[in-house]
Amino acid sequence: MARSRWWLGACALAGVALLVAVFTLMTADRRPDDRTGPPGRGPLTVVSMGDSTVSGEGTGDYTAATDGKNGNWCHRSPHALVNHIELRGVTEHVNLACSGAASKHIRLGDKKQWTEPSQAQQLRKLVKDHRVAAVVVGIGANDEPQFSRLISQCFTAWFSDEAAPCNEDIRSDWQQRIDTMVPKVAGALNDIRTVLREAGYRRDDYQLVLQSYASPIGPDMPENLRNLDGCPFRRADLRWVRDTGAVDLAAGLRRAASEAEARFLDLSRAALGHEACSGGDDKSSEWFTRFTVRWSDLEHADRASHAIQESFHPNARGHRQFARCMSEFLASTEDSAACLTGDDGNLHPAASVTAEHGR
Repeated sequence: MARSRWWLGACALAGVALLVAVFTLMTADRRPDDRTGPPGRGPLTVVSMGDSTVSGEGTGDYTAATDGKNGNWCHRSPHALVNHIELRGVTEHVNLACSGAASKHIRLGDKKQWTEPSQAQQLRKLVKDHRVAAVVVGIGANDEPQFSRLISQCFTAWFSDEAAPCNEDIRSDWQQRIDTMVPKVAGALNDIRTVLREAGYRRDDYQLVLQSYASPIGPDMPENLRNLDGCPFRRADLRWVRDTGAVDLAAGLRRAASEAEARFLDLSRAALGHEACSGGDDKSSEWFTRFTVRWSDLEHADRASHAIQESFHPNARGHRQFARCMSEFLASTEDSAACLTGDDGNLHPAASVTAEHGR
């Protein structure tokens, strides 16, 4: 009888131990699946990466460290769209974007832009003490499309009565340039994913969004502003930039986002009616800077080449509007959308339409 009781007691203890072990294993297996939000420590954060359209170029108000100090011309601004993005739980906004950046300046590697290491390397450092909920990326225009340089070419063409409209040269290989850009942008997005994966992030821990470019200029402006007081471009070139250049560039970026399984926000028609010079005598409705010269920069040899850098970039009003649309998009579940002006005069993401429908 004593031996039977001992045996039953031993079996009971073994059973309890087994149940504890199974429960422990089940709990350990379940914790990662039940995790809510990004891993790690620190404040929940939204990050922007990319070029001048995201950095804040055009607002006229830049952090001292990025306004030429020690050769850094990234031109980051407190008015940049990332600082206006609203996302549930997010308490910090970090701007890693840098004016003039191309895809290679985002990618992992040793490419620097204005003295700074790659933005992916900066992100790798950031995730050590921040929990990244979303990464908003604006990149590609400074790769093969060279969108800003092409706008400069159109600017130069305005001075010559004999030269043909600049878009006649641009469009000859425009699609080829976009096609070459696509894998480079996809590679940059994949490197961002690599950094977050190595930091313990899963795909559903964060959002990765690629945005396209809003057209900074368009043909609908008073004739007296098609000069150095406003927007010195030929009307045919203004129409091409708005109706073809920005739209085709968005189509290529959409492909890049798809290749990297990122979300996509189309801004190509976002500034319709709010381009530089579209407001005539009243600039308050415009979301882009007109031809702008920082005259004080011309007094210093090391700054003179950057004196017109702000021209035809989103101003503070533009950044707020783009941030409004991005915030609503981040709160949605759609894979892609186009920012279009609603009845209230503000931008909103239209998930069921493409930018072309906004013409």
